[in-house]
Amino acid sequence: MHFPEEQELIDRIAVALMQRRERLGTAESCTGGLIAAACTSLSGSSQWFERGVVSYSNESKTELLGVPAALIGLHGSVSGEVALHMARGLLAHAPVDWALAVTGIAGPTGGSTDKPVGTVWLALVHGCAEPKVWQELFTGDRHAVRTATLRAGLMALCEALEDKDR
Repeated sequence: MHFPEEQELIDRIAVALMQRRERLGTAESCTGGLIAAACTSLSGSSQWFERGVVSYSNESKTELLGVPAALIGLHGSVSGEVALHMARGLLAHAPVDWALAVTGIAGPTGGSTDKPVGTVWLALVHGCAEPKVWQELFTGDRHAVRTATLRAGLMALCEALEDKDR
């Protein structure tokens, strides 16, 4: 389920991708496919949304997206390095122009002092452009963290697509 502001973002993303004749893919961990589901809730989304990969386990991040197990061991699955590799792996293995990846701790368990519940890393990659990788710290319960991650990813994608300098 998404809200009117998310629907507006999805509509803007759809228009921008279709105008550019580009396609999007998502690589999601903590959101479990919520971003892909929101995108595909729009009729005709097959024109611009190519695929979504839910890579919840560390093994799936390695097998499906090519994230090195050693990198996960060094930085943890919730890190900017892993989010970036998830996005780049999707971009390398799928016919997409844009890849949005998310990995985080939605809670209520799994947090630590260094990475509390609500810690989320996102990465947005487009071709040869400089990738955008950033961390968010969301508050609230599991649903709130996942919903906030969905919104943050959609907003960043929309802003990047509408950036006239790209």
